[in-house]
Amino acid sequence: MAVNILGYMERTSPIHNLSGITKLIVFLIWSSVAMLTYDTRVLAVLLIASLVIFQLSKIRLKEISFVLIIILAFLALNNVAIYVFSPQEGVHIYGSSHVIWESAGRYNLTWEQLFYQMNITLKYFVVIPAALLFILTTHPSEFAASLNKVGISYKIGIAVSLALRYIPDIQRDFRTIAQVQQTRGIDLSKNEKLTKRLKNVVSIMLPLIFSSLDRIEVISNAMELRSFGKHKKRTWYSARPLLKADVITLIISLVLFIAAMVITFHDGNRFYNPF
Repeated sequence: MAVNILGYMERTSPIHNLSGITKLIVFLIWSSVAMLTYDTRVLAVLLIASLVIFQLSKIRLKEISFVLIIILAFLALNNVAIYVFSPQEGVHIYGSSHVIWESAGRYNLTWEQLFYQMNITLKYFVVIPAALLFILTTHPSEFAASLNKVGISYKIGIAVSLALRYIPDIQRDFRTIAQVQQTRGIDLSKNEKLTKRLKNVVSIMLPLIFSSLDRIEVISNAMELRSFGKHKKRTWYSARPLLKADVITLIISLVLFIAAMVITFHDGNRFYNPF
């Protein structure tokens, strides 16, 4: 069964109807709030809003389950690393120590450390849906136009757009090459030993790299024939003007940003302390 990695998914939803520049600005505001605040109340509200917005996008979780599993694995690894290298960070931040489980050395498990790491996890859960929504609901060409509108060179915008556009193509090539290799008796299933499977993966990666290089050459030639890079500015076919819904969305995002900053910094400390 084909597994979707990450790419634009066409739907008819309020999120898809927003302009690319609106989604980019909202994503930047959303990420800024998540990075700046350690207030659990603000993060909880943002998390609930993220889930509601994700539901409005009509994108089902099982369509991106592979990506979510990878992200959750890295998130778990990150939490383990935080505890291993800084097990008393929560105690240092909140200025108290409520021990849950005593251990050797500095590895006493405290409520403060759990609360601190819960906030870290919340921050990820706030940003991840916003990042996924931006990628999944914004067409790569419109994304490039949005980057250019916020002042980024259109050459960088095109490069990012091409990278996003060809992720599904590379994924499809990988499946095709894997199926061809399997018909030749190269087994990639769990029936083979791990070392043998890793060795067999090389027989897929090499053709995939060469096919990608061929595609790069074709695209480079096409861009050169169209005099890409000759002018300092360019127009965008897929750029959309701001509509009423875009303006309302931007105003709401700005109000939420201000409210989040006031709640976070009203006492001069961005860490919410319940202890």
